[in-house]
Amino acid sequence: VQLQASGGGLVQAGGSLRLSCVASGSILTINVMGWYRQLPGKQRELIASITRGGDTNYANAAMDRFTISRDNAKNTVYLQMNSLKPEDTAVYYCNADGKYWSGDYLRVFNSWGQGTEVTVSS
Repeated sequence: VQLQASGGGLVQAGGSLRLSCVASGSILTINVMGWYRQLPGKQRELIASITRGGDTNYANAAMDRFTISRDNAKNTVYLQMNSLKPEDTAVYYCNADGKYWSGDYLRVFNSWGQGTEVTVSS
């Protein structure tokens, strides 16, 4: 299963960006989809996650500014980021776990997207 992230870019402080991530492959179901970010010199951290049923979880840094959503029919997860700050500058990665078909066998997956860079200027 492959994940393709997009939507990063350069934005001024206070601006908005919308990240998208689409999963492809012989997917049966996707359980949790999430967005992580890695700040320069830091470890990757969870920003937000969403279950198949729509239950969401946010890191404190994302609370009240970011909104995660998903389209199950399109195997796609979004991250709407508003009121961006320079400290949000990072590479953002999407992640998904679920089950996929490998021939006649059903297997589990946990996949990462390639990362999309977000730069917020002051």
